[in-house]
Amino acid sequence: MGNISEFIERHFRHFNAAVLKDAADAYIAHLDRGGKMMITLAGAMSTAELGVSLAEMIRRDKVHAITCTGANLEEDLFNLVARSKYERIPNYRELSPQQEQELLQRHLNRVTDTCIPEEEAMRRIERVVLDEWSGASESNRRKFPHEFLYTILRECRLKQFYEIDSADSWMVAAAHKNLPLFVPGWEDSTLGNIYAARCITGVIRNVQAIRSGIEYMIELAAWYREASKHTSIGFFQIGGGIAGDFPICVVPMLNQDVVNTPVPEWGYFCQISDSTTSFGSYSGAVPNEKITWGKLSVDTPRFVIESDATIVAPLVFTKVLGW
Repeated sequence: MGNISEFIERHFRHFNAAVLKDAADAYIAHLDRGGKMMITLAGAMSTAELGVSLAEMIRRDKVHAITCTGANLEEDLFNLVARSKYERIPNYRELSPQQEQELLQRHLNRVTDTCIPEEEAMRRIERVVLDEWSGASESNRRKFPHEFLYTILRECRLKQFYEIDSADSWMVAAAHKNLPLFVPGWEDSTLGNIYAARCITGVIRNVQAIRSGIEYMIELAAWYREASKHTSIGFFQIGGGIAGDFPICVVPMLNQDVVNTPVPEWGYFCQISDSTTSFGSYSGAVPNEKITWGKLSVDTPRFVIESDATIVAPLVFTKVLGW
């Protein structure tokens, strides 16, 4: 029967399938030359359980940094501690408004075909992370959002609640690798909303206990500047939005605004997207447009796979892993 990589070689010959194969092969070649790779996660990739393949990519040093939305940061942990209480709704397109209301009354928050249970997932994580936030507030310590979660995972403070194999959690893998992680717009997430609420209610007295998006950009600039001294850095973008827009801008920022120490453009680029180019959205822009902004060079290998990331990303990762 062969493995999945052999299947891709045999069958993925044209159109989006061929681009998938070419992008995966170029990803492998980039790593083989000593390059590093940034992965960006938009949408609901963690609820789609991308961790099943992404965690192994992290463990095998196929990923060297991640930029993600606050939702992807937390939803990997929600799934880790509450998987048995999730409900799948295969006929989600047929739900009436009244049925959606019934899900809300049961404290089930729907993401496409998957409902996340509020109490077992969101509130369970809140109770643990709130101790970290409060402690930082009281002692005037400041951390990035992901650093609080890294601490909790390394200290196994959620382990008693694990409902899946922790090997399938990309956040567990990232925490143990101390993977550089950047989370722009974190306040636009469930935990971000909860943090704001606890500041409003006075449970957390120092709103500055969590470091900001601007500080994430400064941290990213320092990481990129140092890493690019020694190797080329690639950019593998899953979806659009802030998860991709934020980190790719670090190169023109350093070269056009900071100026004093030029850095090379991103050395590989691939985006999985179904956004329509002609609508004028940044997420739908073809890679060549990024050359005009100083993000990519003329020589950067560039790919767009116009398909569903929940199907495509695991296949690319599987080929990179040689499975």
